[in-house]
Amino acid sequence: MVVDVTTEILIERPIALVAAFAIDPDNAPRWYVNIKAADWVTDKPLRHGSRIAFVAHFLGRRMSYVYEVVDVIPERRLVMKTSEGPFPMETTYEFEAVTPTRTRMTLRNRGEPSGFMRWVAPFMQLAMRRANRADLALLRQLLNDDG
Repeated sequence: MVVDVTTEILIERPIALVAAFAIDPDNAPRWYVNIKAADWVTDKPLRHGSRIAFVAHFLGRRMSYVYEVVDVIPERRLVMKTSEGPFPMETTYEFEAVTPTRTRMTLRNRGEPSGFMRWVAPFMQLAMRRANRADLALLRQLLNDDG
């Protein structure tokens, strides 16, 4: 079973601010509830081929994985992939300027779990949707508070 979760939110901030904050891996632990650490494997700045090691807690499990940036278009799109572990995943951020001061951000996670994770995929998809909504709400709150 393929897990494919897409969530979006409107943030009352300009696209440049939202995109710059969201795609910076150093900010990930601030707005992703489950991400506890993000460490650069390659040198900054973020670009195609950049690799970032993440530590997360999800469904009661500690997970470590390395994402590689496969597409980045400033203020438009970021795509990262990992092929490690029992749940290879692709994460996509997309940004759209609704008005000069309002941005729609779309967060998509998709992957195909293997082994034991395949059996819990339907539950995992629900948990991911709930977590993504919470993450985007926290991102909006942070940007509104910092703005």
